[in-house]
Amino acid sequence: MIESLPNESVLLRIAQFPLVRLIVLGGMLFWLMAVVNTLKLEFADTPLLSLAVVLAMGALAFAIYYLFVRFVERRPVSELALPRMGREFGTGLLIGIGLYTACVLILMVLGIYRIDGLNPWHYMLPAVPMAVSTGIFEELVFRGALFRIVEEALGSWISLLVSSFVFGFMHLLNPEGTVMGAVFISIEAGLLLAAAYMVTRRLWLSIGFHMGWNYTQSGIFSGIVSGGDSDPGLFRNTIDGPVVLTGGSFGLESSLIAFLLCTTTGVVLLILAVRRGHVVPPFWQGKR
Repeated sequence: MIESLPNESVLLRIAQFPLVRLIVLGGMLFWLMAVVNTLKLEFADTPLLSLAVVLAMGALAFAIYYLFVRFVERRPVSELALPRMGREFGTGLLIGIGLYTACVLILMVLGIYRIDGLNPWHYMLPAVPMAVSTGIFEELVFRGALFRIVEEALGSWISLLVSSFVFGFMHLLNPEGTVMGAVFISIEAGLLLAAAYMVTRRLWLSIGFHMGWNYTQSGIFSGIVSGGDSDPGLFRNTIDGPVVLTGGSFGLESSLIAFLLCTTTGVVLLILAVRRGHVVPPFWQGKR
């Protein structure tokens, strides 16, 4: 929680108000995310340069987040703590890769997804800056700022609903965004990513999952990522089946298969968070 010192200025006290923190911190990070998305399009033909830009902007976003928490919220930045970072980030990557691969394998068994051949290895490169960008910026914005700050005031359950809704329906801004896709993202991904933060109280697990899922979806299996533009990845494929199983123009995230697998994983993580006592009560119930 935020430390309040006796000699704090009125301006700092105003800056520490939850809504103000959400607007200022969330606004800065969201603006950086928009800038990065523009730069990625500008350097789309040079994936390595695009990745360098994303990493530089990501470092800036981490620095802004860290400085804001340390000097405005006046507390240690525990959600970006380095101990166990590698293990949690790696676990998140494996979960993201494994879940998307499991979705594809189910579609293959059903005869809906067919691999027709392999593209050259460099087809895998454009998905790297995309995955790194979404993993860093969307987790800082939607879990690091939105979920965490709302949770401090209104508790974990209300924050879970609010952050999941906002996260899902922001995907309507994508070129092929659909209401059904936004609903699916809100439930399956909003729950899973927030639960990943709750169970560890750090952002590394959710960042790893987000990167692993998005990269596997685009860079390996040539899938559409959340209604966005799709570049071919490693596998050339043919997908032919009902939209409820393929996700249609929004991508596999809007499929019943991904919904069931990701929501189940999110529920498991949420149960772990509850058992660890990581659920924050709303302000009117007092503080633990």
